[in-house]
Amino acid sequence: MSYAPEKPENPSPKKRPPSWSDLWLKNTKPLKHVIFTMQLQSLSSPITPTTKNNNNNHKNNKSPKIPKTQIPISNFPKIPNPNFNYPKSESDPTRKLSDQTLLQILSKLPDSNHNSISLVCKRWLNLQGRLVRSLKLLSWHFLESGRLVFRFPNLTHVDLVSGCFFSPRNSGILLTNRVFSMHLGSGFSTKWNELCEDSLFPVEVIDRGLKMLACGCPNLRKVSVIGASELGVLSLAEECMTLQELELHMCNDDVLRGIAACTNLQVLRLVGNVDGFYGSLVSDIGLTILAQGCKRLVKLELYGCEGSFDGIKAIGQCCQMLEELSICDHRMDDGWLAGLSYCENLKTLRFQSCKRIDPSPGPEDYLGCCPALERLHLHKCHLRDKKSVGAIFMVCGAVKEMVLQDCWGLDNDMFSLASCCRRVEFLSLEGCSLLTTEGLESVILSWKELQSLRVESCKNIKDSEISPSLSTFFSVFKELQWRPDTKSLRPSGVLGIVMGKKGGKFFKRERLFVH
Repeated sequence: MSYAPEKPENPSPKKRPPSWSDLWLKNTKPLKHVIFTMQLQSLSSPITPTTKNNNNNHKNNKSPKIPKTQIPISNFPKIPNPNFNYPKSESDPTRKLSDQTLLQILSKLPDSNHNSISLVCKRWLNLQGRLVRSLKLLSWHFLESGRLVFRFPNLTHVDLVSGCFFSPRNSGILLTNRVFSMHLGSGFSTKWNELCEDSLFPVEVIDRGLKMLACGCPNLRKVSVIGASELGVLSLAEECMTLQELELHMCNDDVLRGIAACTNLQVLRLVGNVDGFYGSLVSDIGLTILAQGCKRLVKLELYGCEGSFDGIKAIGQCCQMLEELSICDHRMDDGWLAGLSYCENLKTLRFQSCKRIDPSPGPEDYLGCCPALERLHLHKCHLRDKKSVGAIFMVCGAVKEMVLQDCWGLDNDMFSLASCCRRVEFLSLEGCSLLTTEGLESVILSWKELQSLRVESCKNIKDSEISPSLSTFFSVFKELQWRPDTKSLRPSGVLGIVMGKKGGKFFKRERLFVH
């Protein structure tokens, strides 16, 4: 009796992970398309056997080729190719739009989306570059290589100050000033006066970059640069006929010869001397050249510039359209303040960070007055000289707006000199710690046209010292912002003084704002 031997029970082997070859053979769908394409090519190629070829095949003992019936390719069903490149009109519908139309559409998007749309394709990248109008350069090589002009051809505002230094961008040392900032390496020089000049590119390099920028972007309207010469500024004047605003750092009298060619210039900022960074000389010669060349100036700022009565007088006589003049940290000679009376159309006069105004302004009859002046702003100025302060208020006797902020030395005696300004309608006091309530009251009660008052961070002006006459005068104000110290967070202190007295009900008016 035969029987089959029992098979030993073997444990089931572990399942082996599939190899790359198994995966490749299982997924044969791409291979089918390749084989089918090869068959089509073989069928479409014409086969014309000749007798000579047949004889040769017999001689070589080779079987003759069997002619195949040619089947038209059109009879085969069309199988879509996954790797087929569709026409551009189907893959990118925006190809049907012209660049001008697409630019108008992209310009309606918020500015926060402009960087993201440049990642769509190369065409959108180029169109996004045309939408950019303002740029701050950080690398001078980007300008010299021509990529800036090619990438952003429609620029109107360019700031080149930060890119004019060959300082390391990955440095953790940042030297900053209210004028500009720059990075420093670990081995910087300890001579602070030469620090900026040592890190600045040569004049020839900066002029060459300005020439390239002016030729590539002829629609420029505002340019900020440092260390340029007369030739670089001339390049901007010749190529950029629409240039309206210019900011020149490290400026001197020679550079101002090129500015005279900018006939359409309206806004100009000259930075001559910056303590601890660099020193340049802007004297009466440069101011006279500027006045004779730029007669359409509307706004002028002189930072760290020298000069005297003659330079300011030339600006007032030649620049008849000048409406705003800013004097910052000046080095003017004595008696220059009298030249402001020649600025007949001047409306705004600003003094900022001036250690001295004019120690010897001269007699009052010689000072004169600016008849059209409306606004006087004094920021972080030293007002310890009685002659200087009195001369300022004398020249600005017709002002309607007066702003005094963080001025050292402004006590009751100095502020009393402002009583000659009878047309003041708005007064702002901030950071005037020496001024008291009595000194404030003695002046503003003489200003019959005062309508708005703003007092902040003046610690010697107390709520408890407000007199009934002053509270009555407050009742006619259109606006009152009263916060002389940190304790005056709400008007309860003021209300306690004036409640029940004449003028005490004015705090309930809706147009009065007390913080």
